[in-house]
Amino acid sequence: MKFPKAFLIIIALVFASCNKQSTKGIEVIEPAAFAEKISATQNPLIIDVRTPDEFASEHIDNAINVNWNSEDFATKIASYDKSKPVFVYCLSGGRSKKATQKLQELGFTTIYELDGGIMKWDAEGYSKPGAKATGMTSEEYAALLNTDKKVLIDFYAEWCGPCKQMSPYLTKMQKELADKVVIIRIDVDQNKTLVKDMKIDQLPTLLLYENKEVKWKNTGFISEADLKKQL
Repeated sequence: MKFPKAFLIIIALVFASCNKQSTKGIEVIEPAAFAEKISATQNPLIIDVRTPDEFASEHIDNAINVNWNSEDFATKIASYDKSKPVFVYCLSGGRSKKATQKLQELGFTTIYELDGGIMKWDAEGYSKPGAKATGMTSEEYAALLNTDKKVLIDFYAEWCGPCKQMSPYLTKMQKELADKVVIIRIDVDQNKTLVKDMKIDQLPTLLLYENKEVKWKNTGFISEADLKKQL
């Protein structure tokens, strides 16, 4: 059955409109804009959706911790004023993306999500000064590069989906390629100071060093075959 061209155009516009409405009210913004909007908002509602341990180690001033992975997330979040702008963030953006969608379902009308999470917030210099050092130091990191072999550094997190996908073959490659490449995996949750100093703001991040210089960088998932081509 054939439909008139004009009819098909109308249908396309309807679908486009529906798609647009599905994200209406949620704005993903860079750290600078996030900080500016918080400053311009009286008594801002800032929601940190990470775990209590993550929140305790570092968080944005005046933020409230409502763990996205808790069973009562929806119940807790629904108790806040839905008419107020709400600022949401996690570590790198995965959990906050899901949380903002849930907030929208619950009736919140103005939602700001921190693009790149607190990793990007830190990388762009918005973290609180004087924070306690956590994990590996920059000097210890530099010492890892003291070798004649290539060095592949994998910045990952246990909760990161793409990191989990890559973990099995990275572990395998550590043994298979040990004669020519040193592969080191660094958990960002255990090494927050180093991650901040190096401005790592996406996961996973792979850095390939040769003679202590970065020769290649990749953010996000990469297949085993494509990674081996770089090595």
